[in-house]
Amino acid sequence: MTSSAAPGAPDLAAAPQAPIAPVRRERRSVGSYVFMPIFLALVCAGLYLYVSNQELDTIEQRALNAGNITAALLEHLRLTAISTVLVILIAIPLGVLLTRPFTGSYRGVLLTLANIGQAVPTIGLLALMGVGALSFIDIDIGVTAAIIALVAYAVLPVLRNTMVGLQQVDESILEAGRGMGIGKFGVLSRIELPLSVPIILAGVRTALVINVGTATLAAYINAGGLGRIIVAGLSTNRITVQITGALLTAVLALLIDYLAGIAEDVLRPKGL
Repeated sequence: MTSSAAPGAPDLAAAPQAPIAPVRRERRSVGSYVFMPIFLALVCAGLYLYVSNQELDTIEQRALNAGNITAALLEHLRLTAISTVLVILIAIPLGVLLTRPFTGSYRGVLLTLANIGQAVPTIGLLALMGVGALSFIDIDIGVTAAIIALVAYAVLPVLRNTMVGLQQVDESILEAGRGMGIGKFGVLSRIELPLSVPIILAGVRTALVINVGTATLAAYINAGGLGRIIVAGLSTNRITVQITGALLTAVLALLIDYLAGIAEDVLRPKGL
């Protein structure tokens, strides 16, 4: 016996089902983009007014002159940029390899090695690199040692995020790509990596901020950077110099994180 529907009632069984919309990350508002530059500009202006109203002795004047601060900033940016580029060149290809089936037996060993960089205390790793590293390129040995230490310390977030990003891709999507005749490399380059971009970019952003903060310690092995302003303030017991170096480092870290967030939004594939 077939039951009849009430007159005028829609047939729910025959009605097309609305597709479930994918969860998307909300784009930031204009205000969120504008807030951070204004905040950092106000911090720098406040720091400038604070230093200008202090009676600086010759040691403080030498440490806080514009030329010295600019040189330290450029050194810091060089350390951060070189180490982050090397991290990307090492961690992303390695993360891709570690998600392939043929590397299953080596995965644990390689991840353990990647974990060593963050397991060792940062200052100890820098000291170890400063003593034992050899200079294979035409830059100062301290810079070489600092870059090696920064790469070792920051490689894990990018490596982990690359692996997680590739592993979270739905297997049914990969099967659909293979069913369309796309080869293994095509599936990787056209499906897996694009879908993994948001998670990989988050790892790169984390590595950038880690490198900005950790590069401050590179001053202890004569690698330069904003850390040498802080060290100069500590060694001479000049509070103004210490505050200036610490605030400039914090401002740089926040600025790098802000710019990395913009790059993350721009490079994120549409629809993700």
